[in-house]
Amino acid sequence: MPTTYEQLRADIVTAMKARDAAAAMALRTADAAIQRASMDLSKPIDDALVVATLRKAVKNLADAKIEFERGARADLVAANEAEIKLLEKYLPKGIEGAQLEALIAQAIQESGATSRKEMGKVIGVLKKAPEAALIDFASASKLIQAKLP
Repeated sequence: MPTTYEQLRADIVTAMKARDAAAAMALRTADAAIQRASMDLSKPIDDALVVATLRKAVKNLADAKIEFERGARADLVAANEAEIKLLEKYLPKGIEGAQLEALIAQAIQESGATSRKEMGKVIGVLKKAPEAALIDFASASKLIQAKLP
């Protein structure tokens, strides 16, 4: 089974052969970002680096999409949605729902947090969890705020 990065590189070739310029450009941009991150961190390219880089790219695209919506640029919104959908297929499925709530409850208990002022402690415990790469911390912080008085 190929690594995430190998699959991304193979999909670049497939997109180029299919003359899908939009997909090829999006995948090449992601590949360049991964290679840049590897050089900047002086680390070899592994799945953790690929996932972190792609998550950052998807977040940036989502932020840009919001701005394009404010500017009534439907063409750019559609392009960003397509690129986000393309990149998300390389990302592992995140933790949601009951599983996320259970992790948060456990983190609150471990940190001993009793109020929203101590939310940083809970986030710190969550970031050390083995599942940290799969947690969407924006939604997690909302759940933490709801659970802490």
